[in-house]
Amino acid sequence: MAKTFHLEIIATNRIFYQGECEHLVITALDGLLGIMAGHEPLVTTLPTGELKYMVDGRWNYAAISGGFIQVMPESSIILADLCELPEEIDVKRAEEAKQRAEEMLRQKQSIREYYQTQAALNKAINRLKISQKRFK
Repeated sequence: MAKTFHLEIIATNRIFYQGECEHLVITALDGLLGIMAGHEPLVTTLPTGELKYMVDGRWNYAAISGGFIQVMPESSIILADLCELPEEIDVKRAEEAKQRAEEMLRQKQSIREYYQTQAALNKAINRLKISQKRFK
């Protein structure tokens, strides 16, 4: 059995990663999803969460904001709305977005506005969490 598989991570604004990968761990709707070479075929949506992938024995981290993944035994493709490395995240901007979303949640909102605000809060919290990975 092959030890690596081809991984493509494509964000709306760029090709984030394209190459061989040993392991992939990503947040799926029902929890963490671990993928290695030879994985059974799968297609699922991806919420805002953490993405980590191993290349040459080293884990790489990224913040992902929504998308899809298609897994095949020899390859996986992720189509993401947004994908950022820890060092690309503006921590001050993410903290401000978190504070804005928390303040908006304290105010009366329609159901639609509530879900949009909750999504913005989740995105900001995820970006802050992933930004800490740059120091590990």
